[in-house]
Amino acid sequence: MLEASSTHRRSAYLNALTQEIEKKLQRALASPSQRRNLLQELFTDVALEIDDRARDIILSKEECMIYSAVDGANGQLCFYDVLADYYVRVPESGNHILDLIVHLWSQSFASHIFALLFHKWLFEVQIDSNEVLLRYSSALVQGATNVFWIDIQANTRRFQSLFRYLFEEVALEHKQINKIPGQVQRDLLLLLSRFIIFYNSADKLESFLKQFPVFPNAFLVGSPADFFVIELTDQLQKLKVEPVLLHYLSQIRVLQGMELRMATSTRLKACLYSFTSPGGPMYPTRAVRHAAWDALDFLYPVGQYPRHLISLFFRLLYPWYWPSSCWNFIMSCIKAVVYTLLGWVFSSWEKLRERTNS
Repeated sequence: MLEASSTHRRSAYLNALTQEIEKKLQRALASPSQRRNLLQELFTDVALEIDDRARDIILSKEECMIYSAVDGANGQLCFYDVLADYYVRVPESGNHILDLIVHLWSQSFASHIFALLFHKWLFEVQIDSNEVLLRYSSALVQGATNVFWIDIQANTRRFQSLFRYLFEEVALEHKQINKIPGQVQRDLLLLLSRFIIFYNSADKLESFLKQFPVFPNAFLVGSPADFFVIELTDQLQKLKVEPVLLHYLSQIRVLQGMELRMATSTRLKACLYSFTSPGGPMYPTRAVRHAAWDALDFLYPVGQYPRHLISLFFRLLYPWYWPSSCWNFIMSCIKAVVYTLLGWVFSSWEKLRERTNS
């Protein structure tokens, strides 16, 4: 009896949320001047983290454990997570929302909302029309691209569950990814290639590359590994958030040993090298420069000393960088000496304590 009451309350709550989403979409459709603001507001609401009170209403204890296991890395459970599952279990509940979104396709944030609410529905519900399937799957890729970049700009992982579903449940499952048209499959795989490192899924990179279909220009570009590295290189050049760029540079070591075409390898090397020098066009910080050097030396150990000598020579051509370089060198030396002395003191103290105890 208690379980039935809890289920009814949960269903009523989700139905109420659905009605609120419908109302905001209807208002956006009826108010062209306020349309963008209303859709942005709705997107923000859907992406909100669920508070404890709402979590107790929406989820059972078993569901809480499941969501915690799936999303334990960042500890966030958002409304779109629960609503996406709800529209799979009860597909007819989202039909009106879907119709309204279709009328708002060309508007900002419409694809964002569709990707969050219907990314699971698209792969679980039968769609007979190829034209409709192409429209929906293309909107999914566009919306996912936009929301992942929102995470990049804010250096958060709010949409990590969306990425994990598309990566683990779709891209790595041959049956699932074949449900969408071939061109969209390729677009989705290239999209995921750009964000695998950001969402800490590089451990499944080998399995992911095996899922790549034959691309039309594969003869010119190369293997799936080449496609992946090209997308990753383009992503690195677009990143402007320092912590995110540092994360990419620290994790890019997974590329070690990967067989690449000479053109792809040169492209990656040139990209990393562009982050090693101060000034334009990248203007990397000192932390980024050192991270880029570490990645470059790790992936391309042959020729690392000549690279550093050439870099030093060019640094000498810009006298205005000398004071900061000298200061950083002196501070690094001081830190090294201090850490060495502290290590010696602690080791001596440990040896003295062992002798005393014995």
